[in-house]
Parts: sequence; C-alpha cells; structure tokens
Amino acid sequence: MPDRPNFLFIFPDQWRGDCLGTLGHPVVETPFLDEMALEGVIFTAAYAACPSCIAARACVATGQTPNSVGRLGYQDRVPWRYPVTMMTCLRDGGYQTMSAGKTHFYPQRANLGFEQNLSYETQDLGDDYESDYEIWLKQQTGGAVRDTAQEMGNNSWIAHPWVHDEYLHPSTWNATAAIGLLRRRDPMRPFFIQVGFHRPHPPLDPPLQYFEMYHERPLPPVPVGDWAAEYDRPVSKTDCSAGHLADHLLDRARRAYYAQITHLDYQIGRILYFLRRRKWLDNTYVIVCADHGELLGDHHLFRKTLGYEGSAKLPFIIQPPKAVECRRGTDCSAPITHMDIMPTVLEAAGIDIPDFVEGASMTPLLRGSAVSWREYVHGEHSGFTTACQFVTDGKEKFHWETVSGRERFFDLTKDPQETVDLAEDPAYADRVALWRNRLIEVLAERPQDGMSDGTRLIAGRSTPAVRPELLEKKLDCDGVVRPRE
Repeated sequence: MPDRPNFLFIFPDQWRGDCLGTLGHPVVETPFLDEMALEGVIFTAAYAACPSCIAARACVATGQTPNSVGRLGYQDRVPWRYPVTMMTCLRDGGYQTMSAGKTHFYPQRANLGFEQNLSYETQDLGDDYESDYEIWLKQQTGGAVRDTAQEMGNNSWIAHPWVHDEYLHPSTWNATAAIGLLRRRDPMRPFFIQVGFHRPHPPLDPPLQYFEMYHERPLPPVPVGDWAAEYDRPVSKTDCSAGHLADHLLDRARRAYYAQITHLDYQIGRILYFLRRRKWLDNTYVIVCADHGELLGDHHLFRKTLGYEGSAKLPFIIQPPKAVECRRGTDCSAPITHMDIMPTVLEAAGIDIPDFVEGASMTPLLRGSAVSWREYVHGEHSGFTTACQFVTDGKEKFHWETVSGRERFFDLTKDPQETVDLAEDPAYADRVALWRNRLIEVLAERPQDGMSDGTRLIAGRSTPAVRPELLEKKLDCDGVVRPRE
C-alpha cells in the first residue's frame, strides 16, 4: 500500500444540501453518509458559486471562480480547453486517475487528466456519443431495457420508478463500474477516483423498492416565501423551472427525489464497503459533494441556477484517513465552495498547487485550527431562467436579480428556508447595506459586466453564460501553465 493517501471523490448531480439524515432532515434516510459524517467533518455553509452542472464542475477541475474559468452559466457544446486540472496534477504527480459516471466534459469523451474514464452522459449532443452504461445495458438486455434518461426529459418533475432489476439502474451500474476500476487498480500507485452519479438529477426514476420506502411517509410542508407570489401560477410543461404544481404531483416528485437519494446512499455504501474490506479506506480521503441542489417545488420553483438554498447549497462531507488529524464527528460553518476541493486534494497528496488556483485548502478546517478564512461565498448565474448574483456566509444571504434589480435578504439562522424577505425591513437595513456593499465590491472588479460602478448595483444587465476569451489558460511553449494576466 502506498504511503501517500488515496482519494475517493463522490460527485452526484443535483443533491440538495439539506437532504442528509445527519443534518436532521425529517424524511430522507442516508445511513451510510451519516456514518461517514461521524468519522469526518460536515461543512454546513458549502455553496455552488455557479449553481448549474457545467460551471460548477469546471470550478472543481480548475480550482477557480466561475468568472476566472470562463463559465458563468449553462451552455452546452463549449469545449473544455484546460491544459492543467486537478486530475492532470494528480496524474503527473504519480497518481492513478479514474472516473466512473458523469463528468459533463465536452467533447463528451474528453478525459482532462483521467487515465480511465467509464462515461455516463445522458445528453445527445450530436457527436456520435454512446455512454459506457448504454453499451453495457444493451449487452445485458438486448435492448429490451432503456435508460429512463433516454425516454423522457432530464429536467422533468414526473416520477417514474424503475421497475427493472436494480442492478440495471444507472446509479447501480455507476457504483459497480467504480468498484470494477478499483478492483483493477495499479497497486504500485495511489489512486484518485471520481464517481459521478447522474442521479438524483431527474429523471426521477428510483428503483421501485426505494420509492415504496417513502410511499406513505408524512412529508414536511413545502416552503413558500412571502416573496414567491409571482411564481404561483399553473405549471405549463413537464420540465418547468417555475410554477405551482398540483399537490399530488409535487408530493410524488418529492418522494421519488428522496428515494433517489437513499438509493445513492446505498450505492456509496457499497463502494465504501469494498474499500474497507481491502483495508484501503484507512488510507483514503473520502469527499462527498454535489455540483448544486434542486429547488423541488420550494417557492414554486424547480431545478437550479438561482441562489436560493434549495438550488445553491451543497451537501459536503470530508472523511480523512485514520492517521490524519481531524476533528471527527463535527460540523464546520466556514463558507466553502467548489474551488476549494483542488487545493485541498493537492496539498494532501503532496503536490504543488498551481499559481492560478483561487480556492483554499480546507486542511486547517478539518483540524479545527484557527485560520484566516473568507467571510462569504460569492455566487452567480447567467443564461436561462432569472440571472442572479448572491453573497452568503450560511447565516445571512443577499440575493440580487441582475436584470430586474430585485433584492432579497434572508436571515438564515432564523429562517433557513428563506420564507421571509427582509430586504425592506428597517430592522435589517444595516445588514442589507453591508451585504449589498460586499456584492458591489465584487462586481466592481469586473467593469466589463457593467453591474457595479463601485458605489451601487446597476440593474438591467446580465453576464454571458461563457467568456470565450477565458476558456483557455495561457500555456507557454515550454508546456508550463502561467497565471493569466
């Protein structure tokens, strides 16, 4: 067994930050992740700096902000031209790098530093791509069983439980594929493996037995803010981003979503058990983090991209190896985000962190050491749905719709479900001004956006979904990446 630590990075898609049993969710069961939290640290103020799939994943891969990485919203078919990533640094530093599942890279067979990549992407982007899961599923069933994601919309609220054998489900395949890669690993090198579950992202197709676990369980009320009246309109389509869904349909969607999570928790448990039996877990960092959340009907909203808790807050747990100093079984309220993963992993691996990385290593937070840390996370999203900017420390949040100029402010310590907008409350005027000024300062450093002149926020504008000029890092002829000027 190599002395250097291994890394298991569990990276599901669209898992809400509140959907963990260890955080006291009244319905969701996640026994394996709850056990993992007892052996590690759970971060309770983790947020996506750009709460949608592609941008969040680019922040993980590069250790940078959405603006620096050139992706401020969602846009398909934009090539990933990053010559140095967390994975290339690990590979070049002696690690075996593997991926099983979703990466959302483009082109869809790009590896970006993964030496082995069993790919599962649900979208057909016209590039003659067929996922490894689809190929396997055809071999297993002769084409008689098809992935739900190929049969219906991937942003639908419709619940459609999986009635086939559980081993055929894409989430089960994903865990089995990861175990297969680990079984065939190079024993002479430490490993880094990313397990990119597509679920609980829709389609909402949990195996039937998991759906039945939640069949008659009482559900808590859906939070609806005093500010959400504009979204209280009938849902017009099956892949809506806003609207009032009939109670019985929303109830069914919520149960299916929770069942997806419990099914994933079991698959994560399978991988951990495999590592434990081989004594590899003792020398492995296990990191669990989603790319973003799912609004799931909160405030008559669905999907992601907004800065509200259901969309932007992340489940985030790190369980270090046994020999690593760690305040195990504790919560950490420091504001963290995706760009902090790369420096944390590289530091633990003993690999130099590239100069362009903007995130910070979370190692001192794991130890409980006194450390100077950022005061808040800045988040944003452009593109489809309402463009927004937000700043939060997990205790308070300022949310700004950049086109309409609408401001909202929430006291998350008293109102974690954001049901009361305090932006116009005189008792909170000083707090609102403080957080507005923080956002003004962030945006003033980006004059090209025209959203701040250093003294005020300027409404009526939005950022582009991608910044083509920033998508490629500057690469000198000697092959060494330099910080962009």
